[in-house]
Amino acid sequence: MSEFPLSVLQHPHEQPYTVKPFRRRISRQVMVGNVPVGGNAPVSVQTMTKTKTADVAATVAQILRCEEAGVDIVRVTVNDWDAAEAMAEIVRQSRIPIVADIHFNHVFALKAIEAGVAKVRINPGNIGPRERIKQVLDAAKERGTPIRIGVNSGSLEADILEKHGYPTAEALFESAMRHAEISADFGVHNVIISVKSTDVRLMIEAYRMLAEKTDFPLHLGVTEAGTARVGTIKSAVGIGTLLAEGIGDTIRVSLTDEPEKEVEVGKEILRSLGLAQRTVEIIACPTCGRLEVDLFKITNELEESLKGVKKPVKIALLGCVVNGPGEASEADIGIAAGKGVGILYRKGIVVRRVKESEIVQAVVDEVMAFQPVEETAEIL
Repeated sequence: MSEFPLSVLQHPHEQPYTVKPFRRRISRQVMVGNVPVGGNAPVSVQTMTKTKTADVAATVAQILRCEEAGVDIVRVTVNDWDAAEAMAEIVRQSRIPIVADIHFNHVFALKAIEAGVAKVRINPGNIGPRERIKQVLDAAKERGTPIRIGVNSGSLEADILEKHGYPTAEALFESAMRHAEISADFGVHNVIISVKSTDVRLMIEAYRMLAEKTDFPLHLGVTEAGTARVGTIKSAVGIGTLLAEGIGDTIRVSLTDEPEKEVEVGKEILRSLGLAQRTVEIIACPTCGRLEVDLFKITNELEESLKGVKKPVKIALLGCVVNGPGEASEADIGIAAGKGVGILYRKGIVVRRVKESEIVQAVVDEVMAFQPVEETAEIL
């Protein structure tokens, strides 16, 4: 078994290196079922079902798959009478808070509130006149159901669009504030706001404006982001930029893909910023000519062995002695490998050497014994 030089085994820092948590914007807190949104609660991950809502069995099955993926809140479209009639049974069967997504017909919102949904999303651009909004708000107030004012650059109110000429950050902000004021007029203060756009720069600017001028909890998203590849990139840039600035309380990644995929990407965005770590995260080097172990095989076997393990633990697998020791020592569990041997790290401390054939089992054993420590972001 090859020996590592002493410099490889030593911790590269005199003290463990830590990254200060993000300073988050102060916002009021709104409860969506049993999930707190805002008020320095952890950033929650949402998705939306893609079944026909009237098909209760298919919709509930998809919600269960999203629950397994780690979703916090699930939105369901209520776009016709059959969907409205199905909501009560969907709510009854789901352990995850259900949000009703309403467009055009305010009566569907009333039916959803009656069915016991955890929140109602209304689109200011198509929900109708003030009197219809009042009916929804009165019902929401009576049941204690929070409202999301979901502004979309593609469906702004005609007068706001005419005033600004085209969707701008100011236009999105004005639409959101108009309906926030209407909600306040009718005594509804459990309000969450989103100002989504397909234009990443536009959504960032609009959310920054809301963050600066209000204390509403904010639901972040790039609407109609696209396929898994393009949509993931756009969402990571837009949502990630705002989260890194301390803006955002709940997120939804919109992909032309299964909702479980949206959840996975959303969780990965949070995890990449240190805002959430609810499952095992495996970091592996991209490999190069310095690689001296079969890192592809090790990584694939480890992923398979840890599938379904829901522990907030970061694993680093590095295949050479250049960056390996430093990066492995900064993870919860790390391997710095070279010439058929790996050095196993636990919280920056060298534990022991392991043969290449023993690396997967050694890491699995460490994961099972790992005791996570909860961390929260600092609030402004």
